Parts: sequence; C-alpha cells; structure tokens
Amino acid sequence: MKKIKILILITAIITSAAMLLSGCGQNNEGTDVSGKTGTTAQADTSVWLDTSDMFTDRDLTADYDDTATKLELSDGNPEVKITEAGTYVISGSTSDGSITVDVSDDDKVQIVLSGVSVTSKTGAALYVKSADKVFITLADGTKNTLANGGAFGGDDDSIDGAVFSKSDIVFGGSGTLTVISTAAHGIVGKDDVKITGGTYEITCGSHGIDANDSIRITGASLTITAGKDGLHCDNTEDSSKGFIYIKSGELSINADDDGIHATTTLQTDGGTLNIKAAEGLEATRVIINDGTISIEASDDGINAAKKFDGITPIVQINGGKITIVMGPGDTDGVDSNGDIIINGGTVDVTGNSSFDYDGTGTINGGTVIVNGEEVTTLPNQFMGGPGGNMGGGPGGMRGGTEGNPPSDVITSATPEADGNGENGTFSPPGNFSERPQMPDSDSTDRNKNGTFPQKPGFGFGGNKNADGDNTVRPERPDKNT
Repeated sequence: MKKIKILILITAIITSAAMLLSGCGQNNEGTDVSGKTGTTAQADTSVWLDTSDMFTDRDLTADYDDTATKLELSDGNPEVKITEAGTYVISGSTSDGSITVDVSDDDKVQIVLSGVSVTSKTGAALYVKSADKVFITLADGTKNTLANGGAFGGDDDSIDGAVFSKSDIVFGGSGTLTVISTAAHGIVGKDDVKITGGTYEITCGSHGIDANDSIRITGASLTITAGKDGLHCDNTEDSSKGFIYIKSGELSINADDDGIHATTTLQTDGGTLNIKAAEGLEATRVIINDGTISIEASDDGINAAKKFDGITPIVQINGGKITIVMGPGDTDGVDSNGDIIINGGTVDVTGNSSFDYDGTGTINGGTVIVNGEEVTTLPNQFMGGPGGNMGGGPGGMRGGTEGNPPSDVITSATPEADGNGENGTFSPPGNFSERPQMPDSDSTDRNKNGTFPQKPGFGFGGNKNADGDNTVRPERPDKNT
C-alpha cells in the first residue's frame, strides 16, 4: 500500500512538471483580442501592415513659417508655378487657373492654403509635376476649394483629377478643403497619398481618392461622394504597395461601386467609418483591429478577393464594432475567397447571407450576431438567404450545420414522408417520380421560401442592382481607370 502511495505521488510530480514545461514551451506572443473572460485569441499579426513608419513627424505637423513666400491668385493672375523648394502661403481665387509644383526630385515643398478657390476648366487645380514630397497645409479657420470645370484635356492627357500629383503628397492642417471633379477623380496620387488632419468634402464622377502606392489616413474628417470608389489604391506589381491604412479619423463615404478598395491590404486600427456602396470594404486582405464601422451595401459588405498573385485572401477581425446591413438578392455580409477569422470585437450582420468563405471560418473571440441572434460558430452561406436548396443559409448545401431544411421539402423525419400522407411527395422507396425537381443551378437568386424565379440572362454570380433586380444592372466600371 505504501509503495502504491509513493508511486502515485511520483506520477503526480512528473505530470505537474510536464504540464509546467509544456506551458513554458507555448508561444504566447500576440494580442488578447477575444473580449471574453477566460479566452485568449491570438491574432495573426503576420498579415498586418507594418505601421511603425506610416507617418513621419513632419507629416503630422501643421506648422509653417510666417515669413514664408506669400502668393495671391486672381483671374488676372490665375497661375502659380512653384519651381524652388520652400514654403508658400497662397490665398485668393480664380475661375480658370492652377497651382503647379515643378521642382527637383530631391526637393520638398509646403503649400499653405489660406482661403484659396481654384477652378481649372480643363485640368488639375493643383498639379504636382515633380518633387520629392509636397505638403498641403490647410490654414486654421480657412475654407479652400480645388475644382475641375468638368473636362480634362490639357497638355498632359494623363491628368484625371482636380488634384493630381506624380509625387508623394500629404494633406494636413485644421482648415477645410472642398474638392470637386465631376468628370473624373477627386485626388490622384501616383505614389503615396496621406491625410493627417483637416476636414475634406470630395465630390467626383470617379474615385474620391485614387493612389498607386498607398492611402494613409489619421486625424482627419472626410465626406466623399463618388461615381466609382470612395478610396481606391491599385498596385499589382509590388506586394508592399497598393494598400490602404486608416489609423483614426471620421470617414463618410457614399459610392456607386466600392466604399474602400485596395489591391493588397486594407487595415483599420481605429476611426469611424460610415459607408453606403455596392461593396463596403474590398481588398485581398481586410484586417480590422479597431474602429466603429457601419456598412450598407447592395453586393458584399466586406469582401476579400484575390487581387494580387501570391497573397491569400483573408478577412481578419480583431476588434472594433462592425455593423453590416445588406440589400436583398445575392448579397453577402462578409465574403472571402479564403478565410474569415474573428478574434474579437462585435460583428453584427443583417441580410440574407451573412458569411460566405471558400477556406475556413473561425470565431476565436468577440461577439458575432446574425439577423439579431448571436452565433458561436460561423455560418457559411452561399447564393443569398435562408432556405435556399443550393446553400445560402440553414438547410442549404453550404449553409450552417445547425440549419433545418426548407419547410416545403419532405424528409424521412416528416410524418408524411412515406408517400401516403396528405402532403407526401415521395413514392415508395426507389421511385422519386413525383418529387419536385431540383432548381437549375445556374439561377442566381431565390425567393425567401426557397423557390427560384426565372433566371436572368447571365449565369452564375451575375451582377445585380441595389433593389435586387439581376437583369438590368450596367457593367461594373473598370477599377483600373
């Protein structure tokens, strides 16, 4: 008996030591983003942007030298051309003129807009032709306007924005800036576009802000009405570019296409975003670490699609409060061609199809609400809505595992399933001649009761209007323009 007790004691000591060593060997690096007591969800930071040098000290300051060169625009003096590095304070207005920066590739220029109103009838009101970097500072308490008159076609036919920069451009300060470009884009940057302060109202026929390398926003307020995308960053040659980063600020976007569109990564670390668009957020990787995001969409609320070769699509939500309200039809609240991982925050989706993913869907923490009900496992819905025979909700082929089949389908668990009941649809075993036919898999929509209407004139995955009519929506505009 004594030997048995000693053996038990030795076994307990060995087991405890093994557990301790095992715990020491675990990799506990990461962020606790679960938001739930007793749960530690490790966010995959390997897909995050490196934010350590997103903004320089000068990017974030609105200071300028009061002794700077002062220039005034008028219809009699409509053109300002800056050919040397330095700081320039500009005021005045012109109905057909421009501000042009053309300095060495090594030079930096600061332009202080102090009550400026510039319209260029056929070009950019502000054109950065050459520079290392240009800082646009909105003077405190001032209202400024940069506008295109409704057409483009000057000496440089590549210009397609009311503000057009071939170099890095940074907007800051505490004043206001209105940008108008009914014919094309609002602000165009062929390198980086940064906005670090001020209030902006952008109205345009195409993209609100269009950049090649990156769009970075902190501490600013933007209201954008766009004929295509609100924010658009497109670079298919360099995986370290083509991204959009939002650290803080307030964004209100009403766009005919995407609210925010990036080729590689779209990451929010804070801020308040209110978006009404065909698609709310779209990129190859959508990373939400924090922020309050409200989306009303007629296509996908959040979409991770493969837009850059070599990058796997993913939606990763680590925090924040996300509310998504979807329009009718073949719409998805959160859609990923890869994985959807929710580590924290609150995700509240209202719509026919809440989540659709081709890889895995995981809830490690946080709160996920689908049509008013909290869920603990991520549903995978396809082709819009509960009851669809081809998926799209409970009972569908790709629906959630806890779903029930549509009420108009008889199963072996139904009393009338033997074929003899009043509603029986099965003949004796082996004879299914009276069973309703499975709908045509090419159909792209269904009614809520699971029946399929007449399919539209195009096949699987067709476009749709905001009202759910799949037959008349025009072609989606080319996002590379």
